[in-house]
Amino acid sequence: MAKRYWLFKSEPDVYSFHDLVRDKKTMWEGVRNYQARNILRDEVKVGDGVLYYHSRMKPMEIAGVAKVVRAGYPDPTQFQSKSKYYDPKAEKDDPRWIVVDIEVDFAFKDVVTRTQMQEMPELSDMMVLRRGARLSVQPVSAAEFKAITKAGGRKR
Repeated sequence: MAKRYWLFKSEPDVYSFHDLVRDKKTMWEGVRNYQARNILRDEVKVGDGVLYYHSRMKPMEIAGVAKVVRAGYPDPTQFQSKSKYYDPKAEKDDPRWIVVDIEVDFAFKDVVTRTQMQEMPELSDMMVLRRGARLSVQPVSAAEFKAITKAGGRKR
C-alpha cells in the first residue's frame, strides 16, 4: 500500500511539536472522536507522514513533520481510572479508543500558518481549511503534503 499523509492537531499547551522534538517519540493519545478513532484504527499505517498542526493558538500553524512508527493499538489511558482520558465503558477485550506512535521527522525552518495555507491555491481543498472541519486526525493528499513541506522547509 502506498504511503499516506495525515494532519494531526494538538494544542501547543497540551503537547507541542517542540515537546515531540524533545521526546523524539510519543504515543498519540486522547482521541475521543469516533471518526478520528476509526482513521487511527483502520487507515493510519507505519511509515505514513504526519503534519503536526498547532490548533487553538494565534496564528494556528504547522510546525513540522512526524512519521508513524507504530500502527493503531488500544489506548492504555482509557483503562486508567486516574487518567483524564479514562473511559469506564471501555473493556480490555473490546477497547473503544485507539492510539498510534509517532516520532519526529523534521522541524520546519519556518512554520506554515493557517493564513499562509489559505493563500496557497494548491491547498484550496484541504480539509483543515474547510469551515467546521474539526477532526483531530485528517487525511492530507500527497500534493498538499508536498506543498506544505516545501513552504516550511527543513530546519538545519
